[in-house]
Amino acid sequence: MPDLPTPQDATEAALFSECWDAVLAYADLCTSGSSAAAQLGREAFAHGIREARAAGTGPVRGTGRRPARLPRIPLLLTSVRTTAAAWEEEGQGHKLDPDLRLWLNSDKAARYTGPPLQRPLALRGLRDLQQPDAELLWFAEVEALPLPVVARRLGLDPAGAGQELQQVRTLFRDRCHRNHLDTPMDARCRSYARLLDAVTRSSEAETPGDLSRHLATCVQCAEAAACLRLHGGALPGALAGGVIGWGGLAYLERRRRAAEVRLGAGRPGPADKAAGEPEDGEQKARVARNGLLVAAVLVSVLALGVSLMPFGGGDDDLGARGGDRQPVADPAPPLPSAPSLPPATSKPADRTTQATKQPEKPGTSKGTDRHTEPQGTSSPTDRTEPGESADPACRVEYDLVNQWPDGFQATVTVTSTEALGSWRVAWSFRDGQRVGQMWDASVAQDGSRVTATAADYNKSVPAGGDLAFGFLASWRGKNSPPYDFELNGHTCAKSS
Repeated sequence: MPDLPTPQDATEAALFSECWDAVLAYADLCTSGSSAAAQLGREAFAHGIREARAAGTGPVRGTGRRPARLPRIPLLLTSVRTTAAAWEEEGQGHKLDPDLRLWLNSDKAARYTGPPLQRPLALRGLRDLQQPDAELLWFAEVEALPLPVVARRLGLDPAGAGQELQQVRTLFRDRCHRNHLDTPMDARCRSYARLLDAVTRSSEAETPGDLSRHLATCVQCAEAAACLRLHGGALPGALAGGVIGWGGLAYLERRRRAAEVRLGAGRPGPADKAAGEPEDGEQKARVARNGLLVAAVLVSVLALGVSLMPFGGGDDDLGARGGDRQPVADPAPPLPSAPSLPPATSKPADRTTQATKQPEKPGTSKGTDRHTEPQGTSSPTDRTEPGESADPACRVEYDLVNQWPDGFQATVTVTSTEALGSWRVAWSFRDGQRVGQMWDASVAQDGSRVTATAADYNKSVPAGGDLAFGFLASWRGKNSPPYDFELNGHTCAKSS
């Protein structure tokens, strides 16, 4: 960790390490380079820590009620935003992301420093919660930490953490509803306030057409709907976007990925094991048995490869057998390759050439050589899936990041073989899933068909490069993976 304020005790030192990771993640989104990100992170961290300490030691208000303030991590993230705004005013805006500079000079940024009743509803609702409740909500919803981990950090009972989180969500909703009614609004928005409260309370309630059209055009009421609707997975995005502001959804996705890496992609660590799971001794024994099994399979594969190696013979014999570079068949499932065997990663065209080892005759096409390949030597990966071309223009990887009873989060990564000046990715859902929010792209959905269009900052993709975006969606009954992916109208193959 760089030169930051000195922790006052061991507890604050642990918080500093965790908070610095969050601050640096957001500072990296806000700047145009790693050195600028580190500088912005240091300045914002020092300013935020001073502000947090001053608020913690300041005088309490009349009835002993604490002054409203954010938890430690959201407070530091807002400090990054205010420090970036100071850079823009001081002539250091060239170090910032161009889109952030546009946002800082717009009315959207002015809402965070304007009259309190005009500020984002999620920001006001989180500030109104007691400090432990606000930290629980932020850790679980935005930082994407598993509840057992959050419970240990906050000193809660892991068995009751889920119920307590649900109570905090309800309390946050009540605060947001009250603040929404206190917000100055025109007569049309006021007429929809009671209906909006009723519709967002139940997951079964359908939004009337006139209210839906109003939410599509009124930013203030749309923010209220996201904060009041606790089902459907909109709450994390509402918190991140309302409290942080610019880049909130991108920060949310980055922290979710970081949590997966730290916690082994969602696998429970030794401290998170539930009752009935194997202890360390049993786990080690199982690992040892699996290691012996893999070693035995590798020895068998090595022996088989040695037994099939040609000994002697002329050049014609070598050409017929394909030399010692061609394995008999790809094992299924694939196993790690032994050191003495060649890697089984060659392309189908290369395998054909190795299998024949004959000079091509004039007028003979590669298709002819492919038909002369001996039967039984083709691997399953050489076969083309129905609807996919042999050389697809793109490959797509769909990752289901998280799922809950009526919603889920997913990311889509597409690799393009050609350079792109802009892109549009489309796919279809099988089970009526509906996309609610998307980051790093704009979304449109017509029935089961979803289309994601590039944002202004990620339109260009080099040849062989990746484009990626994420989204939150709802589901009922079944949540099958999407299919029929297309990039700019061209069919994409799914990555294995």
